[in-house]
Amino acid sequence: MATEKTISDETLVMNARSGDTTALDTLMNRFKPLAKAKAKDYFLTGGDLDDLMQEGMIGLYKAVLDFDTEKSVPFASFASLCIVRQIQTAIKAASRKKHLPLNTSLSLHNEELPIPRTENPETLFLGREAYHNIDEFLNKNLSHLELEVLALYMEEKSHAEIAAAIGKPPKTVENALGRIRRKITPYL
Repeated sequence: MATEKTISDETLVMNARSGDTTALDTLMNRFKPLAKAKAKDYFLTGGDLDDLMQEGMIGLYKAVLDFDTEKSVPFASFASLCIVRQIQTAIKAASRKKHLPLNTSLSLHNEELPIPRTENPETLFLGREAYHNIDEFLNKNLSHLELEVLALYMEEKSHAEIAAAIGKPPKTVENALGRIRRKITPYL
């Protein structure tokens, strides 16, 4: 019986595709140093070498799935290309900042910080002053549409309900809420 070291990459790929998990593990272990070496050549904002190496391993797995044994290209060359492309795709996706609003936004409802009720006149006065300052900030910095959306949102209306109430598409509501969060966050 052939040892793991003597079995060709191409044979391991075919065995892995037919469900042989040992063959897949052997391939992954055999090419892990390549994924690490390729990952060292790149930088991921907000990530580290392990993140890039993980992306490289995903690229390696995709190489196992997509490798064409009919072509005269060695698996090692194809795997190297797939690893690099997966790493580059991850970097491009991270730099696009497409999901930045989702990952950095703050909730307009903060359930963890309840507003204490008090009868102390000084506290009531300061609370009214803070409310006035917030109200002034909102009126100065938010558009009419954003104020309308915020008022309905604070009434716990859904995006669809807000959209129906203001006669705009739900995407307009989502965009307005995103702008509101960006404007309010520095103030808070």
